[in-house]
Amino acid sequence: MHHNYLLRRQVFALAGKFRVYDPAGNLVLFSEQKMFRLREDLRVYSNESKTQEVLTIQSRQIIDFSAAYDVMDSMSGEKVGSLRRKGWRSLLRDEWEVLDAHDQPRGRLFEDTLQLALLRRLLLGSLLPQNYDLTLGETRVADLRQRFNLFRYELELDFSMDPARALDRRIGIAAGILLATVEGKQSN
Repeated sequence: MHHNYLLRRQVFALAGKFRVYDPAGNLVLFSEQKMFRLREDLRVYSNESKTQEVLTIQSRQIIDFSAAYDVMDSMSGEKVGSLRRKGWRSLLRDEWEVLDAHDQPRGRLFEDTLQLALLRRLLLGSLLPQNYDLTLGETRVADLRQRFNLFRYELELDFSMDPARALDRRIGIAAGILLATVEGKQSN
């Protein structure tokens, strides 16, 4: 419903806990990563009591070097789309492919610049927050920007450049949760 969200990942927890807030600071989505899973299987709920599941994000493969993650609407059971990590390309600079419900490429999710990505990986680590652009074709439809915070991972999800809603917000939010999940694994 909104153009902006804030995703927070609790840092000091055994399993990743993700909370998504609307612009007024209200919790709108909650997810808890299960420990010791060979395949990623993230369930997204409408609140922390986990009474209403709204999204499922599942990895197709056990090894996630170039894994594809299917995003399913839990209420209707329909596949919304997929996000596929570009394995070798993501070594230096994170890059994902955005796929529609029929696995046809629609866009890309990629880290800002190669130079900043290398600085993050080689020198500064989490001291230099990440920034991602999400495009459909050549049109930028979302900006996912990490906020600097020593105590938790925070990612601003900005869809304001997409007033026509060409990007399904469920894919955009799933992308944010996946980035927070991958970042959590890389920083452990």
